[in-house]
Amino acid sequence: METKYFSLEEIGKNNGKDGNKTWILIKNNVYDVTEYLDGHPGGGELITEWAGKECTKAFDDAGHSGDAKKELKRYKIGELREEDRKQKKSTTISNPKEDRRSFCSYLTCGLCA
Repeated sequence: METKYFSLEEIGKNNGKDGNKTWILIKNNVYDVTEYLDGHPGGGELITEWAGKECTKAFDDAGHSGDAKKELKRYKIGELREEDRKQKKSTTISNPKEDRRSFCSYLTCGLCA
């Protein structure tokens, strides 16, 4: 089976909204978890919060079991393309719900840099 490669833009479009699939990115692997949302033990909203985004840290921080990691493999549809891996290192894809800084903080940080 040939590996499919996806861009950050393609992944971002699959955010579970407006009829789009729900994809997540973990350790440069792309997973289509659309069909798993209802079966997730913690509830689908924990996944949809990260739909279309990089969520390696959140996945690891949740302390998933070995069984959960095996289950995840079933949903792998491809990998992040090489040129976007380089971009990802310099650009952080964050979850707005976890980013507590205000717009003023961003503006101030930008002026101080």
